[in-house]
Amino acid sequence: MPDTSSAPHLFADVLARVHAACRALAADANWPEGIDFSRVVVEPPRDASHGDMATNAAMVLAKEAKAKPRDLAEQIAERLRADALIAKVDVAGPGFINLTLKPAAWAEALRTVLREGADYGRVHGGTKVNVEYVSANPTGPMHVGHCRGAVFGDALASLLQFGGHDVTREYYINDAGAQVDVLARSAFLRYREALGENIGAIPEGLYPGDYLKPVGAALAKEHGDKLLAMSEAEWLPTVRAKAIAMMMDEIKDDLAALNIRHDVFFSERSLIETGNNKVAETIDFLKAKGDIYEGRLPPPKGAPVEDWEDREQLLFKATAYGDDVDRPLIKSDNSYTYFASDIAYHKNKFDRGFAEMIDVWGADHGGYIKRMQAAVKATTSGKGALDVKIVQLVKLLRNGEPVKMSKRSGDFVTLREVVDEVGQDAVRFMMLYRKNDAVLDFDLAKVMEQSRDNPVFYVQYGHARGHSIFRNARAEVFPELPEDTGKRIAWLGESAVERLSDPVELELLKRLAIFPRMLEAAAAAHEPHRIAFYLYDLASEFHALWTKGRDLPYLRFIINNDADLTKARLAMVQGVVSVLASGLAILGVHAPDEMR
Repeated sequence: MPDTSSAPHLFADVLARVHAACRALAADANWPEGIDFSRVVVEPPRDASHGDMATNAAMVLAKEAKAKPRDLAEQIAERLRADALIAKVDVAGPGFINLTLKPAAWAEALRTVLREGADYGRVHGGTKVNVEYVSANPTGPMHVGHCRGAVFGDALASLLQFGGHDVTREYYINDAGAQVDVLARSAFLRYREALGENIGAIPEGLYPGDYLKPVGAALAKEHGDKLLAMSEAEWLPTVRAKAIAMMMDEIKDDLAALNIRHDVFFSERSLIETGNNKVAETIDFLKAKGDIYEGRLPPPKGAPVEDWEDREQLLFKATAYGDDVDRPLIKSDNSYTYFASDIAYHKNKFDRGFAEMIDVWGADHGGYIKRMQAAVKATTSGKGALDVKIVQLVKLLRNGEPVKMSKRSGDFVTLREVVDEVGQDAVRFMMLYRKNDAVLDFDLAKVMEQSRDNPVFYVQYGHARGHSIFRNARAEVFPELPEDTGKRIAWLGESAVERLSDPVELELLKRLAIFPRMLEAAAAAHEPHRIAFYLYDLASEFHALWTKGRDLPYLRFIINNDADLTKARLAMVQGVVSVLASGLAILGVHAPDEMR
Protein backbone atom coordinates (compact mmCIF):
# COMPACT_ATOMS: atom_id res chain seq x y z
CA MET A 1 0.00 0.00 0.00
CA PRO A 2 1.38 3.47 -0.86
CA ASP A 3 2.94 5.43 1.99
CA THR A 4 1.00 8.61 2.78
CA SER A 5 2.81 9.38 6.02
CA SER A 6 4.87 12.21 4.52
CA ALA A 7 1.75 14.17 3.56
CA PRO A 8 -1.16 13.33 5.91
CA HIS A 9 -4.19 14.82 4.22
CA LEU A 10 -7.44 15.20 6.13
CA PHE A 11 -9.13 11.99 5.01
CA ALA A 12 -5.99 9.99 5.85
CA ASP A 13 -5.86 11.73 9.24
CA VAL A 14 -9.49 10.89 10.06
CA LEU A 15 -9.03 7.32 8.79
CA ALA A 16 -6.09 6.93 11.18
CA ARG A 17 -8.29 8.16 14.04
CA VAL A 18 -11.05 5.70 13.12
CA HIS A 19 -8.51 2.86 12.93
CA ALA A 20 -7.14 3.86 16.33
CA ALA A 21 -10.65 3.84 17.86
CA CYS A 22 -11.34 0.41 16.40
CA ARG A 23 -8.02 -1.03 17.59
CA ALA A 24 -8.56 0.33 21.10
CA LEU A 25 -12.04 -1.19 21.15
CA ALA A 26 -10.63 -4.48 19.86
CA ALA A 27 -8.05 -4.56 22.65
CA ASP A 28 -10.61 -3.76 25.34
CA ALA A 29 -13.13 -6.30 24.05
CA ASN A 30 -10.57 -9.06 23.32
CA TRP A 31 -11.37 -9.40 19.62
CA PRO A 32 -9.48 -12.16 17.79
CA GLU A 33 -5.91 -11.38 16.69
CA GLY A 34 -5.01 -10.58 13.07
CA ILE A 35 -8.11 -8.59 12.12
CA ASP A 36 -7.70 -6.79 8.80
CA PHE A 37 -8.42 -3.14 9.54
CA SER A 38 -7.49 -2.12 5.97
CA ARG A 39 -11.10 -2.83 4.97
CA VAL A 40 -12.17 0.12 7.10
CA VAL A 41 -12.44 3.24 4.93
CA VAL A 42 -13.40 6.87 5.38
CA GLU A 43 -15.04 8.59 2.42
CA PRO A 44 -17.44 11.41 1.61
CA PRO A 45 -21.06 10.48 2.38
CA ARG A 46 -23.38 10.06 -0.57
CA ASP A 47 -25.64 12.73 0.90
CA ALA A 48 -23.76 15.83 2.10
CA SER A 49 -26.50 16.52 4.67
CA HIS A 50 -25.35 13.42 6.57
CA GLY A 51 -22.02 14.99 7.52
CA ASP A 52 -18.51 15.53 6.24
CA MET A 53 -17.28 11.95 6.18
CA ALA A 54 -18.59 8.43 6.64
CA THR A 55 -16.97 5.17 7.69
CA ASN A 56 -17.96 1.54 7.12
CA ALA A 57 -16.01 0.36 10.19
CA ALA A 58 -18.90 -1.32 12.00
CA MET A 59 -20.18 -2.98 8.81
CA VAL A 60 -16.89 -4.70 7.95
CA LEU A 61 -15.76 -5.54 11.50
CA ALA A 62 -19.04 -6.83 12.95
CA LYS A 63 -18.31 -10.50 12.16
CA GLU A 64 -14.90 -10.50 13.93
CA ALA A 65 -16.34 -8.47 16.82
CA LYS A 66 -19.26 -10.93 17.08
CA ALA A 67 -21.66 -8.03 17.34
CA LYS A 68 -24.52 -6.58 15.36
CA PRO A 69 -23.24 -3.82 13.04
CA ARG A 70 -25.57 -1.25 14.60
CA ASP A 71 -24.45 -2.10 18.14
CA LEU A 72 -20.78 -2.05 17.14
CA ALA A 73 -21.30 1.29 15.37
CA GLU A 74 -22.58 2.80 18.62
CA GLN A 75 -19.49 1.55 20.48
CA ILE A 76 -17.12 2.98 17.83
CA ALA A 77 -19.11 6.22 17.70
CA GLU A 78 -18.78 6.69 21.46
CA ARG A 79 -14.98 6.61 21.18
CA LEU A 80 -14.95 8.96 18.18
CA ARG A 81 -17.07 11.52 20.02
CA ALA A 82 -14.12 12.08 22.35
CA ASP A 83 -11.86 13.05 19.42
CA ALA A 84 -10.88 16.73 19.42
CA LEU A 85 -11.24 16.99 15.62
CA ILE A 86 -14.79 15.63 15.47
CA ALA A 87 -17.82 17.79 16.30
CA LYS A 88 -20.58 15.23 15.82
CA VAL A 89 -20.98 11.47 15.25
CA ASP A 90 -24.21 9.87 14.03
CA VAL A 91 -25.05 6.21 13.50
CA ALA A 92 -27.32 5.63 10.53
CA GLY A 93 -29.16 2.72 8.97
CA PRO A 94 -27.76 -0.74 9.71
CA GLY A 95 -24.47 0.63 11.06
CA PHE A 96 -22.97 3.43 8.99
CA ILE A 97 -21.11 6.06 11.01
CA ASN A 98 -21.37 9.67 9.82
CA LEU A 99 -18.85 12.23 11.04
CA THR A 100 -19.08 16.01 11.16
CA LEU A 101 -15.76 17.78 11.72
CA LYS A 102 -15.06 20.96 13.62
CA PRO A 103 -14.41 24.07 11.47
CA ALA A 104 -10.75 24.06 12.56
CA ALA A 105 -10.28 20.84 10.58
CA TRP A 106 -10.90 22.66 7.31
CA ALA A 107 -8.49 25.45 8.20
CA GLU A 108 -5.83 22.83 8.90
CA ALA A 109 -6.67 21.11 5.60
CA LEU A 110 -5.96 24.38 3.78
CA ARG A 111 -2.64 24.67 5.61
CA THR A 112 -1.82 21.18 4.31
CA VAL A 113 -2.58 22.30 0.74
CA LEU A 114 -0.27 25.29 1.16
CA ARG A 115 2.44 23.29 2.88
CA GLU A 116 2.50 20.49 0.29
CA GLY A 117 2.03 22.70 -2.77
CA ALA A 118 2.49 20.71 -6.00
CA ASP A 119 2.90 17.52 -3.94
CA TYR A 120 -0.49 17.82 -2.21
CA GLY A 121 -2.10 14.39 -2.56
CA ARG A 122 1.07 12.71 -3.86
CA VAL A 123 1.97 9.37 -2.26
CA HIS A 124 5.06 7.18 -2.35
CA GLY A 125 5.93 3.52 -2.35
CA GLY A 126 3.66 2.11 -5.07
CA THR A 127 4.23 -0.84 -7.36
CA LYS A 128 5.82 -1.26 -10.78
CA VAL A 129 3.17 -0.84 -13.49
CA ASN A 130 3.22 -1.20 -17.28
CA VAL A 131 0.66 0.92 -19.12
CA GLU A 132 0.38 0.02 -22.80
CA TYR A 133 -1.68 2.44 -24.86
CA VAL A 134 -2.24 3.66 -28.40
CA SER A 135 -0.47 0.67 -30.06
CA ALA A 136 -2.12 1.63 -33.35
CA ASN A 137 -1.12 -0.42 -36.38
CA PRO A 138 1.64 1.51 -38.21
CA THR A 139 -0.42 1.54 -41.39
CA GLY A 140 -1.39 5.21 -41.46
CA PRO A 141 -1.65 8.44 -39.50
CA MET A 142 -3.36 8.62 -36.12
CA HIS A 143 -7.09 9.35 -36.26
CA VAL A 144 -9.39 10.93 -33.69
CA GLY A 145 -10.30 7.51 -32.24
CA HIS A 146 -6.63 6.79 -31.50
CA CYS A 147 -6.49 10.24 -29.92
CA ARG A 148 -8.85 9.28 -27.11
CA GLY A 149 -6.92 6.13 -26.21
CA ALA A 150 -3.65 8.07 -26.35
CA VAL A 151 -4.86 10.79 -23.98
CA PHE A 152 -6.57 8.33 -21.64
CA GLY A 153 -3.49 6.10 -21.38
CA ASP A 154 -1.13 9.01 -20.88
CA ALA A 155 -3.31 10.60 -18.17
CA LEU A 156 -3.72 7.23 -16.43
CA ALA A 157 0.05 6.77 -16.41
CA SER A 158 0.51 10.25 -14.90
CA LEU A 159 -2.19 9.56 -12.30
CA LEU A 160 -0.48 6.32 -11.25
CA GLN A 161 2.89 8.08 -11.08
CA PHE A 162 1.38 10.75 -8.82
CA GLY A 163 0.05 7.86 -6.75
CA GLY A 164 3.59 6.61 -6.15
CA HIS A 165 3.81 3.89 -8.79
CA ASP A 166 6.84 3.20 -10.97
CA VAL A 167 5.16 3.49 -14.37
CA THR A 168 6.45 2.50 -17.80
CA ARG A 169 4.56 3.87 -20.80
CA GLU A 170 4.63 1.35 -23.63
CA TYR A 171 3.59 1.17 -27.29
CA TYR A 172 3.28 -2.24 -28.98
CA ILE A 173 4.15 -1.97 -32.66
CA ASN A 174 2.11 -4.42 -34.74
CA ASP A 175 4.84 -4.81 -37.35
CA ALA A 176 4.18 -8.45 -38.17
CA GLY A 177 1.25 -10.08 -39.97
CA ALA A 178 -0.90 -9.42 -43.00
CA GLN A 179 -1.70 -5.72 -42.39
CA VAL A 180 1.87 -4.51 -42.69
CA ASP A 181 2.27 -6.55 -45.86
CA VAL A 182 -0.76 -4.70 -47.26
CA LEU A 183 0.97 -1.48 -46.17
CA ALA A 184 4.11 -2.50 -48.08
CA ARG A 185 2.13 -3.27 -51.25
CA SER A 186 0.34 0.09 -50.95
CA ALA A 187 3.68 1.88 -50.50
CA PHE A 188 5.15 0.01 -53.47
CA LEU A 189 2.31 1.38 -55.60
CA ARG A 190 3.27 4.91 -54.47
CA TYR A 191 6.91 4.07 -55.23
CA ARG A 192 5.95 3.26 -58.83
CA GLU A 193 3.96 6.51 -58.92
CA ALA A 194 7.01 8.45 -57.68
CA LEU A 195 8.99 6.99 -60.57
CA GLY A 196 6.49 8.51 -63.01
CA GLU A 197 4.07 5.65 -63.56
CA ASN A 198 0.34 6.43 -63.80
CA ILE A 199 -1.06 4.02 -61.22
CA GLY A 200 -4.73 5.00 -61.71
CA ALA A 201 -7.25 4.21 -58.96
CA ILE A 202 -5.95 2.49 -55.83
CA PRO A 203 -7.05 -1.18 -56.01
CA GLU A 204 -9.55 -2.49 -53.45
CA GLY A 205 -7.82 -3.84 -50.35
CA LEU A 206 -4.88 -1.41 -50.40
CA TYR A 207 -4.55 1.79 -48.37
CA PRO A 208 -5.81 4.69 -50.52
CA GLY A 209 -4.72 7.78 -48.55
CA ASP A 210 -2.20 10.31 -49.82
CA TYR A 211 -0.08 9.81 -46.68
CA LEU A 212 1.91 7.05 -48.41
CA LYS A 213 3.12 9.33 -51.21
CA PRO A 214 6.14 10.51 -49.12
CA VAL A 215 7.03 6.84 -48.49
CA GLY A 216 6.98 6.16 -52.23
CA ALA A 217 9.11 9.23 -52.88
CA ALA A 218 11.63 8.17 -50.20
CA LEU A 219 11.89 4.68 -51.70
CA ALA A 220 12.42 6.13 -55.17
CA LYS A 221 15.16 8.45 -53.89
CA GLU A 222 16.89 5.65 -51.99
CA HIS A 223 16.62 2.81 -54.51
CA GLY A 224 15.93 4.43 -57.86
CA ASP A 225 14.16 1.90 -60.10
CA LYS A 226 16.04 -1.14 -58.73
CA LEU A 227 13.04 -2.49 -56.81
CA LEU A 228 11.04 -2.78 -60.04
CA ALA A 229 13.27 -5.60 -61.23
CA MET A 230 12.68 -7.64 -58.05
CA SER A 231 9.96 -10.15 -57.27
CA GLU A 232 7.50 -9.26 -54.50
CA ALA A 233 9.20 -11.71 -52.17
CA GLU A 234 12.45 -9.77 -52.69
CA TRP A 235 11.20 -6.18 -52.40
CA LEU A 236 8.52 -6.74 -49.75
CA PRO A 237 10.84 -6.80 -46.66
CA THR A 238 12.66 -3.63 -47.79
CA VAL A 239 9.50 -1.69 -48.59
CA ARG A 240 7.74 -2.92 -45.46
CA ALA A 241 10.60 -1.85 -43.18
CA LYS A 242 10.77 1.61 -44.78
CA ALA A 243 7.01 2.12 -44.66
CA ILE A 244 6.77 1.03 -41.01
CA ALA A 245 9.68 3.26 -39.99
CA MET A 246 8.19 6.32 -41.71
CA MET A 247 4.69 5.61 -40.36
CA MET A 248 6.07 5.25 -36.82
CA ASP A 249 7.95 8.56 -37.19
CA GLU A 250 4.69 10.21 -38.19
CA ILE A 251 2.79 8.56 -35.35
CA LYS A 252 5.40 9.77 -32.85
CA ASP A 253 5.12 13.29 -34.28
CA ASP A 254 1.32 13.17 -33.97
CA LEU A 255 1.59 11.98 -30.36
CA ALA A 256 4.15 14.70 -29.61
CA ALA A 257 1.54 17.26 -30.73
CA LEU A 258 -0.47 16.01 -27.74
CA ASN A 259 2.66 15.97 -25.55
CA ILE A 260 2.54 12.17 -25.40
CA ARG A 261 5.79 10.21 -25.35
CA HIS A 262 6.34 6.54 -24.62
CA ASP A 263 9.23 4.99 -22.71
CA VAL A 264 9.22 1.76 -24.72
CA PHE A 265 8.30 0.93 -28.32
CA PHE A 266 8.08 -2.85 -28.45
CA SER A 267 8.20 -4.62 -31.83
CA GLU A 268 5.87 -7.58 -32.41
CA ARG A 269 8.29 -8.81 -35.08
CA SER A 270 11.02 -9.10 -32.42
CA LEU A 271 8.99 -11.89 -30.82
CA ILE A 272 9.30 -14.15 -33.86
CA GLU A 273 12.84 -13.41 -35.03
CA THR A 274 14.87 -16.39 -36.22
CA GLY A 275 16.93 -17.80 -33.38
CA ASN A 276 14.94 -15.86 -30.78
CA ASN A 277 11.36 -17.02 -31.26
CA LYS A 278 9.62 -15.94 -28.05
CA VAL A 279 6.24 -17.16 -29.32
CA ALA A 280 7.58 -20.71 -29.73
CA GLU A 281 9.25 -20.47 -26.31
CA THR A 282 5.98 -19.36 -24.72
CA ILE A 283 4.04 -22.18 -26.34
CA ASP A 284 6.65 -24.66 -25.05
CA PHE A 285 6.36 -23.08 -21.58
CA LEU A 286 2.58 -23.53 -21.57
CA LYS A 287 2.92 -27.09 -22.91
CA ALA A 288 5.19 -27.96 -20.00
CA LYS A 289 2.52 -26.62 -17.62
CA GLY A 290 -0.15 -28.75 -19.28
CA ASP A 291 -2.03 -25.70 -20.58
CA ILE A 292 -1.87 -26.65 -24.27
CA TYR A 293 -3.34 -29.63 -26.10
CA GLU A 294 -4.29 -30.86 -29.58
CA GLY A 295 -8.04 -30.71 -30.03
CA ARG A 296 -11.02 -29.69 -32.10
CA LEU A 297 -13.19 -26.69 -31.23
CA PRO A 298 -16.98 -27.00 -31.41
CA PRO A 299 -18.77 -24.73 -33.91
CA PRO A 300 -19.45 -21.28 -32.37
CA LYS A 301 -22.94 -20.45 -31.24
CA GLY A 302 -24.52 -17.30 -32.65
CA ALA A 303 -22.22 -14.96 -34.55
CA PRO A 304 -19.26 -16.50 -36.44
CA VAL A 305 -15.91 -16.50 -34.63
CA GLU A 306 -12.99 -15.20 -36.65
CA ASP A 307 -10.43 -17.73 -35.46
CA TRP A 308 -12.64 -20.87 -35.58
CA GLU A 309 -11.58 -23.67 -37.89
CA ASP A 310 -13.11 -27.14 -38.03
CA ARG A 311 -9.90 -29.11 -37.65
CA GLU A 312 -7.56 -30.71 -35.14
CA GLN A 313 -5.30 -27.94 -33.88
CA LEU A 314 -3.11 -26.62 -31.07
CA LEU A 315 -5.31 -25.08 -28.36
CA PHE A 316 -4.68 -23.08 -25.20
CA LYS A 317 -6.79 -24.17 -22.21
CA ALA A 318 -8.27 -20.70 -21.77
CA THR A 319 -11.37 -22.13 -20.05
CA ALA A 320 -9.18 -23.30 -17.16
CA TYR A 321 -8.46 -19.63 -16.46
CA GLY A 322 -11.89 -18.07 -16.82
CA ASP A 323 -12.43 -17.79 -20.59
CA ASP A 324 -15.55 -19.09 -22.38
CA VAL A 325 -13.78 -21.34 -24.91
CA ASP A 326 -10.28 -22.66 -25.52
CA ARG A 327 -8.26 -20.70 -28.07
CA PRO A 328 -6.20 -21.71 -31.13
CA LEU A 329 -2.52 -20.75 -31.34
CA ILE A 330 -1.49 -21.82 -34.86
CA LYS A 331 -3.41 -21.24 -38.10
CA SER A 332 -3.91 -23.84 -40.81
CA ASP A 333 -1.03 -22.25 -42.77
CA ASN A 334 1.25 -22.92 -39.76
CA SER A 335 1.58 -19.20 -38.90
CA TYR A 336 0.86 -18.04 -35.36
CA THR A 337 -2.48 -16.54 -34.46
CA TYR A 338 -2.48 -12.95 -33.18
CA PHE A 339 -3.38 -14.40 -29.80
CA ALA A 340 -0.21 -16.51 -29.69
CA SER A 341 1.94 -13.40 -30.25
CA ASP A 342 -0.06 -11.49 -27.64
CA ILE A 343 0.51 -14.24 -25.06
CA ALA A 344 4.25 -14.11 -25.69
CA TYR A 345 4.22 -10.32 -25.47
CA HIS A 346 2.46 -10.25 -22.12
CA LYS A 347 4.73 -12.97 -20.76
CA ASN A 348 7.62 -10.77 -21.85
CA LYS A 349 6.14 -7.89 -19.83
CA PHE A 350 5.96 -10.10 -16.76
CA ASP A 351 9.53 -11.33 -17.33
CA ARG A 352 10.61 -7.66 -17.42
CA GLY A 353 9.24 -7.24 -13.90
CA PHE A 354 5.69 -6.05 -14.53
CA ALA A 355 3.29 -8.07 -12.40
CA GLU A 356 0.73 -5.28 -12.86
CA MET A 357 -0.21 -4.58 -16.47
CA ILE A 358 -2.78 -2.19 -17.92
CA ASP A 359 -3.78 -2.31 -21.59
CA VAL A 360 -5.84 0.43 -23.23
CA TRP A 361 -7.81 -0.99 -26.16
CA GLY A 362 -10.28 0.30 -28.72
CA ALA A 363 -14.02 -0.32 -28.63
CA ASP A 364 -13.86 -3.28 -31.05
CA HIS A 365 -11.60 -5.38 -28.79
CA GLY A 366 -14.00 -6.04 -25.90
CA GLY A 367 -14.40 -9.71 -26.84
CA TYR A 368 -10.64 -10.23 -26.52
CA ILE A 369 -10.38 -9.36 -22.81
CA LYS A 370 -11.22 -12.71 -21.20
CA ARG A 371 -8.76 -14.72 -23.28
CA MET A 372 -5.95 -12.24 -22.65
CA GLN A 373 -6.56 -12.19 -18.91
CA ALA A 374 -6.64 -16.00 -18.97
CA ALA A 375 -3.29 -16.01 -20.79
CA VAL A 376 -1.72 -13.68 -18.22
CA LYS A 377 -2.93 -15.90 -15.37
CA ALA A 378 -1.46 -18.97 -17.08
CA THR A 379 1.92 -17.51 -18.06
CA THR A 380 2.48 -15.86 -14.67
CA SER A 381 1.08 -18.71 -12.54
CA GLY A 382 -1.43 -16.23 -11.15
CA LYS A 383 1.26 -13.76 -10.05
CA GLY A 384 0.47 -11.24 -12.79
CA ALA A 385 -2.67 -9.18 -13.29
CA LEU A 386 -4.00 -7.55 -16.45
CA ASP A 387 -6.57 -4.77 -16.38
CA VAL A 388 -7.97 -3.87 -19.79
CA LYS A 389 -9.55 -0.45 -20.23
CA ILE A 390 -11.81 -0.13 -23.25
CA VAL A 391 -11.94 3.30 -24.86
CA GLN A 392 -15.17 3.89 -26.73
CA LEU A 393 -15.69 5.71 -30.02
CA VAL A 394 -15.41 9.44 -30.58
CA LYS A 395 -18.11 11.15 -32.63
CA LEU A 396 -16.51 14.22 -34.18
CA LEU A 397 -18.99 17.08 -34.65
CA ARG A 398 -19.04 20.72 -35.63
CA ASN A 399 -22.05 22.61 -34.25
CA GLY A 400 -23.79 19.28 -33.79
CA GLU A 401 -23.16 18.04 -37.34
CA PRO A 402 -20.78 15.14 -38.20
CA VAL A 403 -17.42 16.29 -39.53
CA LYS A 404 -16.48 15.21 -43.06
CA MET A 405 -13.58 12.86 -43.60
CA SER A 406 -10.03 13.99 -44.30
CA LYS A 407 -8.77 14.17 -47.87
CA ARG A 408 -5.29 13.22 -46.75
CA SER A 409 -6.24 10.04 -44.92
CA GLY A 410 -8.91 8.93 -47.33
CA ASP A 411 -11.49 7.74 -44.82
CA PHE A 412 -11.07 9.42 -41.43
CA VAL A 413 -10.20 12.68 -39.67
CA THR A 414 -6.62 12.69 -38.45
CA LEU A 415 -5.55 13.43 -34.91
CA ARG A 416 -3.24 16.19 -36.15
CA GLU A 417 -6.08 18.00 -37.91
CA VAL A 418 -8.09 18.13 -34.68
CA VAL A 419 -5.14 19.27 -32.54
CA ASP A 420 -4.19 21.95 -35.08
CA GLU A 421 -7.76 23.30 -35.06
CA VAL A 422 -8.64 23.42 -31.35
CA GLY A 423 -5.33 23.01 -29.54
CA GLN A 424 -3.64 20.42 -27.35
CA ASP A 425 -5.33 21.46 -24.08
CA ALA A 426 -8.89 21.29 -25.42
CA VAL A 427 -8.29 17.88 -26.98
CA ARG A 428 -6.70 16.39 -23.89
CA PHE A 429 -9.24 17.71 -21.38
CA MET A 430 -12.33 16.89 -23.45
CA MET A 431 -11.10 13.37 -24.24
CA LEU A 432 -11.13 12.83 -20.47
CA TYR A 433 -14.39 14.60 -19.71
CA ARG A 434 -16.38 11.41 -20.09
CA LYS A 435 -15.79 7.92 -18.73
CA ASN A 436 -13.58 5.91 -21.07
CA ASP A 437 -16.18 3.22 -21.81
CA ALA A 438 -18.88 5.69 -22.90
CA VAL A 439 -19.16 7.09 -26.43
CA LEU A 440 -17.82 10.66 -26.59
CA ASP A 441 -19.33 13.49 -28.65
CA PHE A 442 -16.50 15.92 -29.45
CA ASP A 443 -17.82 19.15 -30.91
CA LEU A 444 -15.05 21.27 -32.44
CA ALA A 445 -17.13 24.45 -32.15
CA LYS A 446 -18.14 23.85 -28.52
CA VAL A 447 -14.55 23.46 -27.26
CA MET A 448 -13.67 26.88 -28.69
CA GLU A 449 -16.38 28.69 -26.69
CA GLN A 450 -15.41 30.85 -23.73
CA SER A 451 -18.27 29.82 -21.46
CA ARG A 452 -19.23 27.53 -18.60
CA ASP A 453 -20.47 25.06 -21.22
CA ASN A 454 -16.86 24.54 -22.29
CA PRO A 455 -15.28 22.63 -19.37
CA VAL A 456 -11.63 23.10 -20.35
CA PHE A 457 -12.06 26.88 -20.65
CA TYR A 458 -13.99 27.02 -17.37
CA VAL A 459 -11.29 25.15 -15.43
CA GLN A 460 -8.37 27.03 -16.98
CA TYR A 461 -10.22 30.30 -16.37
CA GLY A 462 -10.49 29.36 -12.69
CA HIS A 463 -6.70 29.14 -12.49
CA ALA A 464 -6.28 32.42 -14.39
CA ARG A 465 -8.89 34.13 -12.20
CA GLY A 466 -6.94 33.16 -9.10
CA HIS A 467 -3.84 34.87 -10.48
CA SER A 468 -5.93 37.90 -11.43
CA ILE A 469 -7.03 38.15 -7.78
CA PHE A 470 -3.37 38.05 -6.70
CA ARG A 471 -2.54 40.89 -9.12
CA ASN A 472 -5.45 42.98 -7.80
CA ALA A 473 -4.49 42.30 -4.19
CA ARG A 474 -0.92 43.35 -4.94
CA ALA A 475 -2.18 46.60 -6.43
CA GLU A 476 -4.77 47.39 -3.74
CA VAL A 477 -3.67 45.94 -0.39
CA PHE A 478 -0.47 43.91 -0.38
CA PRO A 479 2.29 45.29 -2.63
CA GLU A 480 4.59 42.85 -0.84
CA LEU A 481 2.60 39.79 -2.08
CA PRO A 482 5.30 37.73 -3.85
CA GLU A 483 4.89 36.86 -7.52
CA ASP A 484 7.06 33.76 -7.17
CA THR A 485 4.78 30.79 -6.37
CA GLY A 486 6.96 29.29 -3.64
CA LYS A 487 7.52 32.60 -1.87
CA ARG A 488 3.84 33.53 -2.18
CA ILE A 489 2.75 30.20 -0.66
CA ALA A 490 5.21 30.65 2.23
CA TRP A 491 3.92 34.20 2.84
CA LEU A 492 0.28 33.09 2.73
CA GLY A 493 1.06 30.15 5.02
CA GLU A 494 1.17 32.65 7.90
CA SER A 495 -2.49 33.64 7.32
CA ALA A 496 -5.18 33.40 9.98
CA VAL A 497 -7.14 30.88 7.90
CA GLU A 498 -9.45 30.16 10.87
CA ARG A 499 -11.25 33.34 9.83
CA LEU A 500 -12.63 31.52 6.79
CA SER A 501 -15.96 30.71 8.42
CA ASP A 502 -18.70 31.55 5.94
CA PRO A 503 -20.55 28.39 4.75
CA VAL A 504 -19.57 28.99 1.10
CA GLU A 505 -15.91 29.33 2.11
CA LEU A 506 -16.08 26.15 4.15
CA GLU A 507 -17.62 24.30 1.20
CA LEU A 508 -14.69 25.38 -0.97
CA LEU A 509 -12.22 24.23 1.70
CA LYS A 510 -14.01 20.89 1.88
CA ARG A 511 -13.66 20.53 -1.89
CA LEU A 512 -9.90 21.13 -1.58
CA ALA A 513 -9.66 18.63 1.28
CA ILE A 514 -11.17 15.83 -0.81
CA PHE A 515 -8.58 16.13 -3.62
CA PRO A 516 -6.12 13.51 -2.26
CA ARG A 517 -8.96 11.07 -1.51
CA MET A 518 -10.33 11.57 -5.03
CA LEU A 519 -6.89 10.92 -6.56
CA GLU A 520 -6.49 7.77 -4.48
CA ALA A 521 -9.87 6.43 -5.63
CA ALA A 522 -9.22 7.41 -9.27
CA ALA A 523 -5.85 5.64 -9.26
CA ALA A 524 -7.30 2.50 -7.67
CA ALA A 525 -10.10 2.36 -10.27
CA HIS A 526 -7.82 3.40 -13.18
CA GLU A 527 -10.24 6.25 -13.99
CA PRO A 528 -8.51 9.57 -14.77
CA HIS A 529 -11.83 11.12 -15.87
CA ARG A 530 -12.60 11.60 -12.17
CA ILE A 531 -9.93 14.30 -12.06
CA ALA A 532 -11.56 16.23 -14.92
CA PHE A 533 -14.95 16.05 -13.18
CA TYR A 534 -13.43 17.15 -9.86
CA LEU A 535 -11.60 20.10 -11.43
CA TYR A 536 -14.78 21.32 -13.10
CA ASP A 537 -16.66 21.14 -9.78
CA LEU A 538 -13.84 22.96 -7.95
CA ALA A 539 -13.70 25.69 -10.61
CA SER A 540 -17.49 26.03 -10.50
CA GLU A 541 -17.50 26.59 -6.73
CA PHE A 542 -14.64 29.08 -7.03
CA HIS A 543 -16.36 31.05 -9.81
CA ALA A 544 -19.62 30.97 -7.83
CA LEU A 545 -17.91 32.43 -4.75
CA TRP A 546 -16.37 35.20 -6.88
CA THR A 547 -19.81 35.98 -8.33
CA LYS A 548 -21.38 36.11 -4.86
CA GLY A 549 -18.73 38.63 -3.84
CA ARG A 550 -20.02 41.03 -6.49
CA ASP A 551 -23.47 41.01 -4.88
CA LEU A 552 -22.37 40.57 -1.25
CA PRO A 553 -19.32 42.78 -0.57
CA TYR A 554 -18.45 40.97 2.68
CA LEU A 555 -17.66 37.83 0.62
CA ARG A 556 -15.17 39.53 -1.70
CA PHE A 557 -11.67 38.13 -1.73
CA ILE A 558 -10.16 41.56 -1.17
CA ILE A 559 -11.50 43.53 1.84
CA ASN A 560 -9.64 46.84 1.85
CA ASN A 561 -10.18 47.58 5.55
CA ASP A 562 -9.43 44.04 6.81
CA ALA A 563 -5.93 42.89 5.84
CA ASP A 564 -6.05 39.71 7.94
CA LEU A 565 -9.26 38.45 6.35
CA THR A 566 -7.98 39.39 2.90
CA LYS A 567 -4.78 37.44 3.51
CA ALA A 568 -6.79 34.41 4.70
CA ARG A 569 -8.93 34.55 1.57
CA LEU A 570 -5.85 34.87 -0.62
CA ALA A 571 -4.57 31.71 1.08
CA MET A 572 -7.82 30.01 0.06
CA VAL A 573 -7.38 31.29 -3.51
CA GLN A 574 -3.85 29.90 -3.49
CA GLY A 575 -5.24 26.55 -2.39
CA VAL A 576 -7.63 26.56 -5.35
CA VAL A 577 -4.89 27.64 -7.78
CA SER A 578 -2.48 24.96 -6.51
CA VAL A 579 -5.01 22.15 -6.78
CA LEU A 580 -6.26 23.26 -10.21
CA ALA A 581 -2.66 23.39 -11.47
CA SER A 582 -1.84 20.00 -9.96
CA GLY A 583 -4.92 18.30 -11.38
CA LEU A 584 -4.45 19.84 -14.82
CA ALA A 585 -0.79 18.74 -14.82
CA ILE A 586 -1.84 15.12 -14.23
CA LEU A 587 -4.20 15.40 -17.20
CA GLY A 588 -1.42 16.97 -19.29
CA VAL A 589 -3.25 20.30 -19.63
CA HIS A 590 -1.67 23.72 -19.13
CA ALA A 591 -2.73 25.99 -16.25
CA PRO A 592 -2.49 29.56 -17.64
CA ASP A 593 -2.01 32.59 -15.40
CA GLU A 594 -3.94 34.71 -17.90
CA MET A 595 -6.62 33.95 -20.51
CA ARG A 596 -6.22 35.84 -23.78
